Amino acid sequence: MMRGMFAAISGLKQHQVMLDVTANDIANVNTIGYKSSRMTFADSLNQLQRGAAGPTNTTGGSNAAQVGLGVGLGSIDNLMTDGATQTTGNPLDVAIQGSGFFQIGVGAPTDANPEITPTMYTRAGNFTINSEGYLTTQTGQFVLGWAMPATAGPEIAIKLPEGATSVAIDQSGGVSYIDKTTGLRTTAARLTLATFSNAAGLERTGGNMWVTSANSGLKSANTPGQEGLGITQAGAVEMSNVDLSQTFTNMITAQRGFQANSRVISTADEMLQDLVNMKR
Repeated sequence: MMRGMFAAISGLKQHQVMLDVTANDIANVNTIGYKSSRMTFADSLNQLQRGAAGPTNTTGGSNAAQVGLGVGLGSIDNLMTDGATQTTGNPLDVAIQGSGFFQIGVGAPTDANPEITPTMYTRAGNFTINSEGYLTTQTGQFVLGWAMPATAGPEIAIKLPEGATSVAIDQSGGVSYIDKTTGLRTTAARLTLATFSNAAGLERTGGNMWVTSANSGLKSANTPGQEGLGITQAGAVEMSNVDLSQTFTNMITAQRGFQANSRVISTADEMLQDLVNMKR
């Protein structure tokens, strides 16, 4: 009875985790670039009651007899499918159509040394231009790319000159503007996107950001549209990929699983009560 009670307790704990994961997805249903999660269960230890026996000349074999001791957390997977694209009309909003992540960094770039090492990655392309002309995220981190002619090289903080107007971002990541002196459209730099051999292995850090982990694999960076990378679509953002119908189904499943495990504890408690009442 106690064994069944402790197994049910493990079920309560893991269904609570399932509800936590589901609740987080629902909370982020309108978060730009958010990727949903999925929890899986795995059976826990098993107590061996009788070992397996092989067949003999006169008898058949017998399977092992084991009693399970509960459930554990199997995994919490990141579902990296694309979210729907929402048109905004803002030229600094950028959505990725396909694979890849914007490269983000922090530092103190200068005109003489604009290089910054990427430390974070995001699918949220709601960018802005700060007071110094740098293309940044809404929380102030620098959006990185390659200097023209943008064939390779270290990542730099993308900066627009003073007085630049009619800023636009094309499908290959080119960030261009109208030069106030010449009146010509000039490309300042080109956005770069990063891909990983196991993108689902990236770790969340909050603020729509991801960082590499021991299992995310090596990074490969290039401009949009190259080497299987997606293209960039200006004037739009990628929305959350949370499927509300599936999420609400998961919530019902978590609720019923929690309820069923609580019934096991109640039943085990009643059986223990009957055992105590045998001697009066």
